[in-house]
Amino acid sequence: QNNEGRVILKLKYSNDKEIKTFYEKIVDQQCIITINHLKPGNYSFKYFHDQNNNNKLETNFIGIPKEGFGFANNAMNKFGPPDLKKTVFTVRKDTTLVCKARYIKF
Repeated sequence: QNNEGRVILKLKYSNDKEIKTFYEKIVDQQCIITINHLKPGNYSFKYFHDQNNNNKLETNFIGIPKEGFGFANNAMNKFGPPDLKKTVFTVRKDTTLVCKARYIKF
């Protein structure tokens, strides 16, 4: 949506155990996060556009995100986060995932 702030990505194992959090700047309304030395296996992630650099996803009074967000595999639900199994992807060798953040308009 814009180049303000940064993207925060939380990488997890497929069992939902967090591995590491990545912080990356946005250039030309895109963010590229490279994760080196990831062993073959099943993983998941979620991310959001931290526009105001406060390290948290801003939401409105009923919990709807005010900042862009997304999940591995571009998994989404109408309400709430998708089931973990929808966000699991497999790393064999070099793997590239392209995701598009969702911005909810009010």
